[in-house]
Order: sequence, then structure tokens, then C-alpha cells
Amino acid sequence: MNSGIQRIFSLITILAVGGIVVSSVSLQHHFATSKTAYCDFGNTFNCDIVNRSEYSSVLGIPVALIGLVGYAAVLALSTLYRERQGAPSLIFGGAGAGLAFALYLTYIEARVLGVWCIVCLSSLAIISVLTLVSGGLWFKSRESSL
Repeated sequence: MNSGIQRIFSLITILAVGGIVVSSVSLQHHFATSKTAYCDFGNTFNCDIVNRSEYSSVLGIPVALIGLVGYAAVLALSTLYRERQGAPSLIFGGAGAGLAFALYLTYIEARVLGVWCIVCLSSLAIISVLTLVSGGLWFKSRESSL
């Protein structure tokens, strides 16, 4: 594996760890019973409203837990399984699916709830960059295998 691809895998690993941290914070807020002081800026930004809304779970599973598992899968693929031929495709596909889900949730924030969550927007930024970087990895890995 060439050094360019190694660096991309390293960047993906860093982004996945960041996503795990952000998703963990969001999951903690999902189950918390007290108000979150750092993310309550009146009617516009309020993580508590978003993280405790009816949209914060899918079939009873907290959205933050889904994100945590997704980022953990990317982390495993970018570290433990990076030598496997299909790893770049799996990472790119997973990141793309994660981005689509994050965009849907952002739509819910904007159009349904009418309130933003800074933690959620941070995850959106991470998964957006992760998708772009993993797309580059996928393209580069296909190019090097020719």
C-alpha cells in the first residue's frame, strides 16, 4: 500500500474517532434528564429539543447510537481491515449512507423542529468530510489496482 493511501486511511481514522466522540456526547444528551447549558441558545440552537424529540430515535434506537456504531465500523475498516481489498468501497459506501441520513436529520431540524443542534451539525461536518475523503480513497485505491 502506497504512502498516499496510508495517509488517507490515517485521516479517515481521525475523522471516525471525532465522529465517535461527537456521537457519544449526543447519546449522553439523549438519555440525560437535566438541561444542557452549553447548547441552549434560546429558540434557535437547543440540543435538548433535538436530542429528545420524536425524531431522535429510529425504531426505538437512538440516532446517536446509530451514528456511534457507524463511525466505529469506519474506524475498524480504516485500522484493522485497511489491508482488505474491499475496505475503501465499504468505507465510502458507509460514509455516503451516513451522509444521506445526516442530511435527512438536518432537514428535520430545519423544517420540522425549527431548531438546530450544534452537536448534530458537528457530526454533519465530520461525515461530510469523511465522505469526501473516503471517496478520494476509493478512487485512489481503484487507480492503484489497475
